[in-house]
Amino acid sequence: MSRHGAIAAGHPLTVEAAELILRAGGNAFDAILAAHFAACVAEPVLASLGGGGFLLARPANGAVRVFDFFVQTPQQKRPESELDFYPIMADFGTSRQEFHIGLGAVATPGSVRGVFAVHRDLGSLPMREIVAPALEYAREGVTLNALQAYIFSIVAPIYSATPEAHVIYGRGKPAGELLGAGDVLRQPELADLLDVLAIEGEDLFYRGEVAQAIVQQSETGGGHLRRDDLENYQAILREPLAVDYRGVRFLTNPPPSSGGLLVAFALKLLESMDVPALESGSVEHLQLLIDVMAQTSKARLDAGIGQGGATQMMQMLDPAFLARYRGEVHGRAVAQRGTTHISVMDARGNVAAMTVSNGEGCGRMVPGTGMMLNNMLGEEDLNPSGFHRWQTNQRMTSMMAPGLLLWPNGRQVALGSGGSNRIRTAILQVLSNLVDFGQPLETAVNQPRIHFEKGHLAIEGGFDRERLARLVEGYPDHRFWDDRNLFFGGVHAVEHDGKDFHGAGDPRRGGVARVV
Repeated sequence: MSRHGAIAAGHPLTVEAAELILRAGGNAFDAILAAHFAACVAEPVLASLGGGGFLLARPANGAVRVFDFFVQTPQQKRPESELDFYPIMADFGTSRQEFHIGLGAVATPGSVRGVFAVHRDLGSLPMREIVAPALEYAREGVTLNALQAYIFSIVAPIYSATPEAHVIYGRGKPAGELLGAGDVLRQPELADLLDVLAIEGEDLFYRGEVAQAIVQQSETGGGHLRRDDLENYQAILREPLAVDYRGVRFLTNPPPSSGGLLVAFALKLLESMDVPALESGSVEHLQLLIDVMAQTSKARLDAGIGQGGATQMMQMLDPAFLARYRGEVHGRAVAQRGTTHISVMDARGNVAAMTVSNGEGCGRMVPGTGMMLNNMLGEEDLNPSGFHRWQTNQRMTSMMAPGLLLWPNGRQVALGSGGSNRIRTAILQVLSNLVDFGQPLETAVNQPRIHFEKGHLAIEGGFDRERLARLVEGYPDHRFWDDRNLFFGGVHAVEHDGKDFHGAGDPRRGGVARVV
């Protein structure tokens, strides 16, 4: 029997930090903040104080709200000729992807402002107690597990890009080589930063010594960030986007971010089809998912996602707009990035779902902090119109979509995913598994997935290849993956079914779930 709640996240220490806080009497919001700090230590490629994210909160006695602390574009653009901005190749083994790094890729970070906003509004324990587990992990060191070592290998050109980064992430290794599985990652400067931050508060980061270090590095090293960018940054409280799917309400991240909206759009397309009558994982089922993914991507471009404002984006859920793309699905024969997520529920009825990202990191450490800032201005997924064409002083759009499913009988599931453009398709497939096929939470998360984008069909290991031979005939540009892979997202989810807690950590991204 659970006395405290349930936690799901991408690393054992991330979960442990949240568990320690719940057992100490903290609520779900204290616990998820502790988990976020721990993730910045134990999952450094995926989470950083120099990044941003979103938290969907359902207080036991209050309205659901979304804290938007994602990154902001700088208030002024530096000439391209002066920028520290260059490409690297991330090697996933079976595919390669280009990212741009350097100080010219850094957007205004929001994580610290967001953490303190959540704490003021919903926290119950002192910040020093919340930070304590992460501080210990940073000081004592974290033994890299196989997944974190694999992630380091993917983005090695970033975390060995500068001597300052290599000192931390490749300590004792030859130039260009990073720590591997079994090696201990120690981050004493980050521990000091966490310690002082817990005492002095967010002004340290946005107005004090850390702000000064960030701005000085940016001004002299080829970045856009200036003091006004940090001083004027604010976390924004938003009402969640709500959509009903077969009698179950889905609450998620609203515009100007796009991930939640695209998941909601896809659900509305699926709702008009008799998905429960199909066999999960069948050719017919996967063909329908492909069609919905294709139409969602098309609608994303047609609606100008990433270029227009929130009002323009919301037209995607207008019945007339939906009908255009629903017709495309019906017209077919039914045969056809550095991100991490944390979910926490507590026994008092509080629910928290947080997705955070540092992009892949910019490659440069902020002097004296042990912290690497984001490279969001170098993310192709976040800059669909091209690099250096962003509007100044705007909250960037994101695929991150922390969400909450609410059944009429009181059952609820909090979930979200990492995975860049695969976030929306990973969440969509788990939601469909839960609602359409009535699968238990762990089964719904562990089912193999597909992803279809720009004509390319990616099929995760776990499907019967012979059975799918007919399907792939229609998609010459396809790839069968040998096993489950972090490419297909990482949906970490917790559930309360009205009586008991359950959790599911996605094995693709080192998922750990614990009922405490």
